[in-house]
Amino acid sequence: MDNHHCHHDHPQEMGPPAPCCPQGGWVRGFIQARLLLLLLQKPSHGYELLERLAGEEEGPGADPGLLYRTLRQMEREGWVRSTWDTGGSGPARRLYEVTEEGVELLHAWAGRIRRLQRQLAEFLEAYQAHFAAKER
Repeated sequence: MDNHHCHHDHPQEMGPPAPCCPQGGWVRGFIQARLLLLLLQKPSHGYELLERLAGEEEGPGADPGLLYRTLRQMEREGWVRSTWDTGGSGPARRLYEVTEEGVELLHAWAGRIRRLQRQLAEFLEAYQAHFAAKER
C-alpha cells in the first residue's frame, strides 16, 4: 500500500499521521470512510453511491463533483478499483469496489474515530461538570 501521510500535526494520543487525514482536513475527508464502508457493503456505481449517501439520516449527502473526485483519488491511491459495467440498457458505467488496501484504510479510520469518540466524550464530561458546578 502506498501510504500518503498527511502533514498536519496530530495530538500524540491520536497516533501518527495516517492516510485518513487528507489535505483539506480530517473531518472533511471522512467521506473516504463512508464510501469505503458503503462499497464494502455493496460494490456500486457513482450515481448509486450518491443516492445511498443522500439516504443517510445524519449528515449531508455528497455533491457529485466531490464524490467523483474522491473516487478517482481513492482509485489512484489503490483503495478502490473500478471496472466498466456494460450490462443494462444505458451507457457503460464504472462499478467501484474496495481493495485490500482500502480495507486497511477503513480499519485505520475506525481506530481514529474510536479515539476521537473517547476524546469527545471526555470533553463533554468536563464541559458538563464545569457548568454543573457553576449552577450550585
